[in-house]
Amino acid sequence: MKLNRVGIVSKFGSEESENAAKKVAKKFLASKAEVFTIAPVSVEGAKRIESVDELNDKKLDLVVTMGGDGTTLRTFRSLTNEIPLLTINVGGNRGILSEITLDKIDTAIADMKSNKVWFDKRTRVVASSGGEEYSPALNEIYINRQNMTKTAEFEIKFQNDIVKHKMDGVMISTPSGSTGHSFSLGGPVLHESLDILIITPIAPVLRLLPSIVVPDEKIEVICSHDTNIVMDAQVIKTAGFEESIVIKKHPKRAVFVRLKKRGLRQMGKLGV
Repeated sequence: MKLNRVGIVSKFGSEESENAAKKVAKKFLASKAEVFTIAPVSVEGAKRIESVDELNDKKLDLVVTMGGDGTTLRTFRSLTNEIPLLTINVGGNRGILSEITLDKIDTAIADMKSNKVWFDKRTRVVASSGGEEYSPALNEIYINRQNMTKTAEFEIKFQNDIVKHKMDGVMISTPSGSTGHSFSLGGPVLHESLDILIITPIAPVLRLLPSIVVPDEKIEVICSHDTNIVMDAQVIKTAGFEESIVIKKHPKRAVFVRLKKRGLRQMGKLGV
């Protein structure tokens, strides 16, 4: 793969991650790549920009992230095109989405130059309500009632089916997100390559309502209360009572650079 133009993203407020970003930037500069760093990271020879959003205009061949899963999710949310990401776990917990640690960067660069890598393409989802479409999510979109003192009724529509039930919320997860919050709530683990979604009820009343696996088509959620719409546990929007919230597959996928091709790669990092 080409490595002519590379963006470097580090974890917000992490000195360890910022120092790692500087080391990685210097390695790509040494291989004659044009490198872009995000403020406050500054490296001689690299071009510093102010935000991840600005990377969309740079026609990059690769973006490298330094941090944990939060940094990876934030970066994918900002990218509008299918720019491949090499994810390096620096200061993260388990780094479920990460591919390598910092000590493997030389091997990764050599493998990328020799085309010995695999592009792992993942489904993303996007929510819209009130005529506004929000930023895409890689893992999940969580819709919950704002007023926690009253029971809310959720109506969920997909294809020609309707599920109506009283509960605290509903989570729409991708295969990538199946090992995240959905898994904690009892949802199934999906192979990351699948183009399907998981609908997971949150605290349903009276009877156990199981998770439902559906094709990655449009899902509509209507709640009897005002709701929060939470994307990847990082961005929160709101919708009014009985206002339609539509979740659908985002047209652009998230693309990971992998050194080895294997499925269910996230399971090994869960400790299960």
